[in-house]
Amino acid sequence: MSWHDAATKDIIMSKENLVLHNTVRKAREERGWSQQELADRAGLSRTGISAIEAGRLIPSTAAALALAAAFNCRVEDLFVLSGQEYAEWAWPPGTEPCRYWRAMVGMRQLIYPVESSPLGILPHDGVWRDGKCHDHPFADPVRTLVVACCDPAVGLLAGEYARQTPFRMLVLLRSSRAAVELLAAGLIHAAGLHLAHAATPEENRKTAATILNEDFCLVRVANWEEGLALSPGLADQSIESLLQSNLSWVGREPGSGARQVLDELSDGQIVPQHLARDHRSVAQAIRNGFVQAGVSVRLVCEEEGIDFLSVRKEPYDLCFLNASRNDPRLRAMVEVIQSPAYRKQLAGLPGYENNLTGEFG
Repeated sequence: MSWHDAATKDIIMSKENLVLHNTVRKAREERGWSQQELADRAGLSRTGISAIEAGRLIPSTAAALALAAAFNCRVEDLFVLSGQEYAEWAWPPGTEPCRYWRAMVGMRQLIYPVESSPLGILPHDGVWRDGKCHDHPFADPVRTLVVACCDPAVGLLAGEYARQTPFRMLVLLRSSRAAVELLAAGLIHAAGLHLAHAATPEENRKTAATILNEDFCLVRVANWEEGLALSPGLADQSIESLLQSNLSWVGREPGSGARQVLDELSDGQIVPQHLARDHRSVAQAIRNGFVQAGVSVRLVCEEEGIDFLSVRKEPYDLCFLNASRNDPRLRAMVEVIQSPAYRKQLAGLPGYENNLTGEFG
């Protein structure tokens, strides 16, 4: 049996299984307890509470009884077997009607309001209207992998993923820290981050460890060049003189790799006049004449036709939880990253290096 056939069999089997839904987090937050306080009351570990709340761990009978005792309720008030008809919003929709996507993450089926994606306009799985979900017949949450990242070339990965596997990839545009926070909340399968560089090679791992508080994996996608994105004609100056000049700046939000670069270069003295949601938006703001400078990656600067001064090379990793490592969708993602076809496409991108692509860190 081929890997493709085996993965398809695994995911179809999981689709037929019942889903265990729990309200542990809701019950805990209603009482104002922290995860550690609940763990102490139930005689369990904090990491166990976190995994149960996120749907990554099915509690033993003893653990379920201990949680019910801590809340002074019945076990069935906390845990309910349900089929795929049960789903919950990853975050509330902003409008109604609202297009949405569906995905199984752990043992929860999540509904994501459709948002702008670096993959362009993706087919939606249904429409929320009149207080109800109206699914399209092709909606298939168990075959959907959800990734949050800011990689401007993530379309290459998603394309190869669709070509090589029976799954699809949804990509949510998020900064490094925001992506890992979604992973910690059990709302996505993998998070992209690029906060490390030559002087701080362990920063990606350190950041993930601080936010996740449980075992995780890092797989290298690429090493890329990040630096100053500039209006045409400014690249003949030194970085030092540019930082001291009275330029108008566009930035990214705190917690992003680009904002980290700007803060380190200027010792936090440069306050961007505008904030952009991703690397390409930074370059487009400069190309359109709204500002003169920002921080982005070489790829989008060359594509948008603006100047670029390299500051550093960064390892860009995808992070996922060890507990989910055997999920066929994640195994497929890793194999695609390691595939010759994907590595070859990366090698052709300006500012991307693939010599460590697919390695675990």
